[in-house]
Amino acid sequence: MNVHGWNKWFVLFGSRRGAITTLSAWLLLLVALAVASPGAKQYAVSAGEGGADGANPAAVAQRVLEERFPQSEGLAALLVFHGDGALDGEKLGIIAEFSRWLESEGKSLRVKSSIPYYALPEQERSRLVSQDGTTLLLSAELQPDLDSDRTLEAMEAIRDYWERHGAEGVRLETTGPAAISADTLTLFRNADFVLMIATVALILVLLVTIYRSPLLAVIPLAIAGIVYSVVDKLLGVAGRAGWFVIDKQSLSIMMILLFAVVTDYCLFVFSRYRERLAAGGSKYEAMGEAMARVAEPILFSGGTILASMLALFAAIFQPYRGFAPIFAIAVAVILLAGLTLIPAVFAIAGRKAFWPFVPKTAPGGKGASIGAERANAKRRIPLWERTGRFVTRKPKTIAATLFALLALASLNIGSLQYSFNLMKSFPADTPSRVGFELLESRFPPGELAPVSLILEGGESLAGDAEVESKLAAFAEELQKGGGAVGISAGEWSEDKGAVRLRAVMNSNPYEAEALNRIDRWREEGPRLLERSGFDSKSVKLHIAGQTAEQADVRTMNERDTIVLFASVSLLIGLMLTVQTRSWKMSLLMLTTIVLSFAATLGLTWTVFHGLLGYETFSYRMPVYTFVFMVALGVDYNIMLVSRIREEAEHYPWKEAVSRGVAFTGGVISSAGLILAATFGVLITQPMQELYLFGFAMTVGILIDTFLVRGMLLPSILTVVFRNGKKSSASSPNRSDKPIPMANK
Repeated sequence: MNVHGWNKWFVLFGSRRGAITTLSAWLLLLVALAVASPGAKQYAVSAGEGGADGANPAAVAQRVLEERFPQSEGLAALLVFHGDGALDGEKLGIIAEFSRWLESEGKSLRVKSSIPYYALPEQERSRLVSQDGTTLLLSAELQPDLDSDRTLEAMEAIRDYWERHGAEGVRLETTGPAAISADTLTLFRNADFVLMIATVALILVLLVTIYRSPLLAVIPLAIAGIVYSVVDKLLGVAGRAGWFVIDKQSLSIMMILLFAVVTDYCLFVFSRYRERLAAGGSKYEAMGEAMARVAEPILFSGGTILASMLALFAAIFQPYRGFAPIFAIAVAVILLAGLTLIPAVFAIAGRKAFWPFVPKTAPGGKGASIGAERANAKRRIPLWERTGRFVTRKPKTIAATLFALLALASLNIGSLQYSFNLMKSFPADTPSRVGFELLESRFPPGELAPVSLILEGGESLAGDAEVESKLAAFAEELQKGGGAVGISAGEWSEDKGAVRLRAVMNSNPYEAEALNRIDRWREEGPRLLERSGFDSKSVKLHIAGQTAEQADVRTMNERDTIVLFASVSLLIGLMLTVQTRSWKMSLLMLTTIVLSFAATLGLTWTVFHGLLGYETFSYRMPVYTFVFMVALGVDYNIMLVSRIREEAEHYPWKEAVSRGVAFTGGVISSAGLILAATFGVLITQPMQELYLFGFAMTVGILIDTFLVRGMLLPSILTVVFRNGKKSSASSPNRSDKPIPMANK
């Protein structure tokens, strides 16, 4: 074995002493972390949608609102009473008794305040009923700083009381922030555990089915379990120290990524290990020879994923940036395991890991390795040998055909419609969504989330004798362009230096029309103030509320989409250039991956919009899908190109491409199936955002595994580098003799 450069360090982990030391070190680390830190879930929260630095306009407005109008606010609960017909006097009377109960039992229910419907005069009561008389809206505010569990208990107590004492034919639906929090907890209660069990079971079944070896199924999962435990405890340390926010949804996706990628790296290592075992020598020598070949691809494979995760730090939108530290830590540990723990465990297990199909050395020991390698080659999947010959025989036709098909699938990306309404991601029968849609259909849509307009002017505002007339003029200016059905009278701060107006939009507060209105009000704010008689230099307009927050989310998402697409592509392109030592080859690899992403997004939209009738996607879909698809998709291309470069040491380029496809086809297709199936588990999740992401990743990985890596990239490489000859510079580590192909 002739090993050069940094690869020799990774070979050491497969030696007898190195393997035992490495496994012991990992187990000691696991025990130490288990004693020192709880798991990450203890510190996991549902992260908000604000800017990472809190500098977005809605966040600034919210701080002004809290400073000028201080009050300890809890989550709001909207109680929607809906009858089959108009609510008559008897039913309204029962609702009044419910209101009395809610006020009297509020403390024990953790309800801070509620509208005293039972005590309101008739005129005030009528304002709470919809025009058709079928729906009545009450609001309540929970005690401040309740966690999700206590919020759920409060909402369940309210619902239970109405079920036992409510009016016949009148149902109570709860919505608003408190109900959304409660429903989110209900939807995801035990979801992580179920997701993990489903992931492990699926990987186990696939490994047993593909490799028909019990140990080859168990060992990768055992390694993944160790790696997951280490990552979980490290994130727990970070969560306890408050270094960054740990988002619940991020943990779910991280767990799937971890098990899938660790399993992939196990497949890459043991596939080469099996080849070298058949070539003769001890199990430790065989692992050293295997790692001499796969260490570099694993390093660059993990490096590209890590680079993609680190690129998320460039985002200003908190959910995107919040992914960065969690996934960076996870990928760093996965990469370390791929280079140390995985070879150590398989080296210790040796040939027994492959039972009952133990690799055998031909008679004559290591000196007869070529004969053994020939026997090993005969067990290769004929499909990929035929595919390798096919793509190199007609590369131009195949490349043009596949490129056209993927481009065609990408054409409808321009018609994608995105939603900024969290409710649309909930299942249709979720109480908070049902209540939301009832309110939307029976009341002015803007009542769901009124907008707070704060005019802040300090002494210049407090001392203005004409301020009331100016406020009236300002309200008229706001309504001139449409968009608001009503603007309430001003509420003054204690020092009279700020006044708050409440605006109700005439469109859904989460849809594009309302978001556009917020953007226009912000842009025209100084002119509106001037036309109303205010001095725009001394009086500032701030806009707070959920609609303003979603307008900021849209702006941040548009900015981050451009920044992340560019930065991830640039970083991965640089990594590929270093690994392949060819900017042309790295550009081709990256182009095919980006094309498969575009086709994936287009096909997902075709299925869910064209066939299933979905009107919109979550606005996060493009970024999530791009970052993960590009990062994971490049893995298989790296493995393929590394093998092609290795074969090019001994064969002309065209034959090297064919052999590269043949030798990597089985292991990469197996890894791709496992990765796709693992992400496919997300399709079972209740949130639209998660199951759409799971579907897109599943489709994308399959496209990348079988079409892009299996046919498109090899055909393009054959055409572009058709004049290539045997390359002694392809790879610095020339430890293997050429392996004969079967059925040649």
